[in-house]
Amino acid sequence: MDEAFKALADPSRRLLLDALNERNGQTLRELCAGLDMTRQSVSKHLAVLEAAGLVTTTWRGREKLHYLDAAPINAIAERWMTRYDRRRAGALADLKRALESAPMNEFAYTTYINTTPERLWQALTEPEFTKQYWGVAFETDWKKGSPMVWSENGAKTTDAGQVVLESDPYRRLSYTWHTFTSEWAKSSGVDEETLAKLRQESRTKVTFTLEPHGELVKLTVLHDGFDPDSTVLAMCSQGWPALLSSLKTLLETGVPLP
Repeated sequence: MDEAFKALADPSRRLLLDALNERNGQTLRELCAGLDMTRQSVSKHLAVLEAAGLVTTTWRGREKLHYLDAAPINAIAERWMTRYDRRRAGALADLKRALESAPMNEFAYTTYINTTPERLWQALTEPEFTKQYWGVAFETDWKKGSPMVWSENGAKTTDAGQVVLESDPYRRLSYTWHTFTSEWAKSSGVDEETLAKLRQESRTKVTFTLEPHGELVKLTVLHDGFDPDSTVLAMCSQGWPALLSSLKTLLETGVPLP
């Protein structure tokens, strides 16, 4: 948390967060074009923000994309600010603008897990793992282009649009999100009004990037393709942090979060 406060103390770094909030997933070149800073300065500021957990990165071919990660800010809010009106919290005014000034259509999250890439890959793909921290089992051979069946709370979801997009064992995994069926909604406790909204939205995708980081593995999750004012995004933004915390706990202790 100290690193987050130190990172936010610099106005140039707050400008970078503003730029990513306006359009998430930018390259270093794109960020430099919109700011009156040298490439070297922007690169150094981004490194500080990434070390503080405020920015997360992933690779698209040879391009390194930068995403705003609100997890450290949520931790600050939970610790000190949940009892107060955030509009009166002048100390975090710049941060508030960075997080609320424009709608986002992507969710990015980074965590560091004391495990191996091989073990983490198992936890992302094998039913005996996914059932423990997610309550979901996937039926697929995990080859690019292969169909996926989602099993959750006793309901199976099958659709031609549910496919594996990328599969590079121990490094990168991507697939489309599941279809929102009546059976899924009933088993998950989703009401008809919410289900109708979900069905109107575009199909999204999730990408997991695994990178060795000393004795740890850096896991970056990017869930994107959301429509503006997305109900799916609102639900996933609530679910992903808890799910990934449970995954981390499972791999590090052998027991998922309750």
